[in-house]
Amino acid sequence: MGLTASVLAVDAGNSKTDVAVVAADGEVIGTARGGGFRPPAEGVGPAVDALADTVTRAYAAAGVSSAAHVSACLANADLPAEEEELAAALHARAWGAAVEVRNDTFAILRAGVTEPRGVAVVCGAGINCVGMRPDGRTARFPALGRLSGDWGGGWGLAEEALWHAARAEDGRGAPTALARTLPDHFGLPTMYALIEALHLRRLPPARRHELAPVLFATAAGGDGVARAVVDRLAEEVVTMAVVALTRLDLLEEETPVLLGGGVLTAGHRRLDDRVRESLAVRAPRAVVGVVRERPVLGAALLGLDRVGARPEAHRKVRDFFGT
Repeated sequence: MGLTASVLAVDAGNSKTDVAVVAADGEVIGTARGGGFRPPAEGVGPAVDALADTVTRAYAAAGVSSAAHVSACLANADLPAEEEELAAALHARAWGAAVEVRNDTFAILRAGVTEPRGVAVVCGAGINCVGMRPDGRTARFPALGRLSGDWGGGWGLAEEALWHAARAEDGRGAPTALARTLPDHFGLPTMYALIEALHLRRLPPARRHELAPVLFATAAGGDGVARAVVDRLAEEVVTMAVVALTRLDLLEEETPVLLGGGVLTAGHRRLDDRVRESLAVRAPRAVVGVVRERPVLGAALLGLDRVGARPEAHRKVRDFFGT
């Protein structure tokens, strides 16, 4: 111990954390995986304490004790003020000489591009979009849900499906097969029974996320209401991408627009087709791709960007993670 690596890369999401220790030549010399990173629920101190265990194991595997640069892409770092608070907390741990904290969506974007240039829209439990240019300019959104004007994400889609299905069953809304397929998923006979089960917590609230795939399956079966929800999501994805491209003066340039997160990488044909069709009209120079690389790769590449690593180092990191 006592030796120093070039980059400590951290990708900390809500459900898991990946850490990689990278040497100056791009060799990944240590890795570790830990649990989720949830400062809003646990507090910054306890969340960083949990992160420390994963970092310690990665450093032990690498045989080093610090890095020149800590590149941390963290869930729930949605505002610059939150990034600053988390950066201070990580710097206090003395894991590296310099610390940079970004929202974890930046890791997904950087993992999918050969240089720090492009836009990524990520739709998992929630929805977010970021963009970057090599000169350091970025575009981002608060991504705090309806409070910050967001619509979409797996949780939001489930809520929308429940709303339409409830109104269809009692006559306030248009008929939709969702009134049957949503309760069927849980083995319940009616939407009323599903509403009661969720309200009285006979079904854990977290199980609502299971309904987004049911929505997509119902849309694929031809249901008009379900299709309209999917189409609205496609437009939200495209709108976020176009706004980010515009802010970065990239709308008229050939630029990667990458799609990530469970909803956008699941291969939902109608959603995929609508996103590509709309982007072709509103951002015809966008080059659409899907990011399936591990986000910790992006955190490592961002760190190598910051320390001025040679292109060979970037390639070596990509080779390690199998891309």
